[in-house]
Formats: sequence, C-alpha cells, structure tokens
Amino acid sequence: VQLQASGGGSVQAGGFLRLSCAASGRTLSTYAMGWFRQAPGKERTFVAGISRSAGRTVFADSVSGRFTISRDNAKNTVTLEMSRLIPEDTAVYYCAADSRASDHLVPMKAGEYPYWGQGTLVTVSS
Repeated sequence: VQLQASGGGSVQAGGFLRLSCAASGRTLSTYAMGWFRQAPGKERTFVAGISRSAGRTVFADSVSGRFTISRDNAKNTVTLEMSRLIPEDTAVYYCAADSRASDHLVPMKAGEYPYWGQGTLVTVSS
C-alpha cells in the first residue's frame, strides 16, 4: 500500500488543522492506521491510531482531548483533526499502516508499522 499524507501548514497557537492520509494500491480496511510525528532532533513518536474497523482509537496523552482520528474505508482515507494546537505540536507528521494487527488492536510503536507516508509539516507559532 502507498500512503500520501497532506494537510500540513502553519497556524497560530489555538488553531486547527486537518491532516489526511490517502491510500492507494490496497484497501485501507485491512490495515490498522497510525499517525506519528517527529520534531527536529527528536525521535518519531506516536500521536494517534485507529483500528481496522474504527472500533478503537488511541491517543498519546499529549494530544488526548485535542486531536481526533477517523477513517473512511470506502474512500481509503484516514483523517487526523488537530484542535487547540500548541507550539509543541510542531513536527513532521507521518501516517502509517499495519496489516498484521487484529481488528481491535492499535499498534503504538513505529516499528510495528511497515508502511509509511512521506510526512507533512505542521508548524504552530505562539
């Protein structure tokens, strides 16, 4: 599966952005999906994930209550909506897919995802 992330940009603190991840080559319904981010000089970290059927979502503590994740398997897309953005959210955001997770599982480690998009930059200014 090929993944294409989009929607990044520059916003002020308190703002909103919607990131999209579009898949091609395979149907997304067979993949658990995750969003990760990597700030300059830091490791790539888990942000949010959603199980194959969207029955379960998981968020990092740092974004819980501010970010939502959803998927439209018919359109082969996964969306990350980011509200009340803060400067600490500044990073390159990556979407990732894992076909091995069972339906109710959401992998949270980068190494568990074999497929990655190219990343989209989010910059939040204070």
